[in-house]
Amino acid sequence: MVIERAAGREPLAALLFGRDDRPAASEVADLAVGPDGFSILNAGRAPQGQAELLRDGLTFDLAGLAPAPKQDLPAAVHRVALSNDFNCESLEAASFLVGPHLAGAEHLLPVLRVAAAILRHLTQLKGLQAVVWRPARIVMSPAWFAEAVGVWLAGGPFPALALTALARSQSGIESEGLGFLTGQEFTLHARGGGPNREDSRIAVRLTDWLVTHGRVDAAREVVLAGVGAVWIEPDGANRLNVAPR
Repeated sequence: MVIERAAGREPLAALLFGRDDRPAASEVADLAVGPDGFSILNAGRAPQGQAELLRDGLTFDLAGLAPAPKQDLPAAVHRVALSNDFNCESLEAASFLVGPHLAGAEHLLPVLRVAAAILRHLTQLKGLQAVVWRPARIVMSPAWFAEAVGVWLAGGPFPALALTALARSQSGIESEGLGFLTGQEFTLHARGGGPNREDSRIAVRLTDWLVTHGRVDAAREVVLAGVGAVWIEPDGANRLNVAPR
């Protein structure tokens, strides 16, 4: 049975390496050392190509390491901080997912923070070309991911452009991956024409506010720090319409 499908778990992230550059579990164990790292569990009994990672009492699995067969590449439609010639098709993936005892709790912020901390540490792996955050189908450079989640872990705002995607459309900005955390995605409607830089700032602040406060089940006005008020109105069970005031 493939590890991603065990106990109904789905991978949170994928680490993309150059061809034949996927590390072995021993290389992950070497990286684990340090106050900001993690521990490797059952290293001697783990199947080849897998590692069980422990941090803050929570366990996560890393699968698809060498010499295991390479895994299918995940869907990734949003790109951040990657060169124009970047091509996922030439890369090989390893998958990161919660341990069996956390199945169903992937979306909880305490779990997500530990997962982000481990993944940030894993960006130091030799040969790593990109990180995919699967709930948002976003692929980004390791440096971008490490910086964005590092700010959040240090007490800053939620990394809206690393753990969610904010896609521009003709009418505004739409989130993807926020529903993984709150059960709702949003459409931010631009005041006139296509979205501008101010709309992008509002979308980032809105994402941070929604992650902190959770679902919005009744229409309300919210004042977002630094960008002003927005009107939020539910549209069915899983979507929010948002308009700047």
